[in-house]
Amino acid sequence: MPGLGKTYDIEIQVISKPISEYNTDEYFELDLPVAPAVLVGDEIVAEGTDVPGHDIEVSICKQLDLSAPQKKEKGFLGKLFKK
Repeated sequence: MPGLGKTYDIEIQVISKPISEYNTDEYFELDLPVAPAVLVGDEIVAEGTDVPGHDIEVSICKQLDLSAPQKKEKGFLGKLFKK
């Protein structure tokens, strides 16, 4: 994600805490998404799971009123076995 901050004029904030801090009553009272989570603006892009970088980039472009980026081609093996 920090690389996206270089591509787009945005601030990336990464918050990392031990899992034990996310499993408390105090955390649930904050009404935040289940960790791990990705938020872009007020939109929850992923909650409780990993999310592909492309999906995050699409959400960023949506927030900035930019056209969505094209999905990047897979590496050599992806191209080789492309159906």
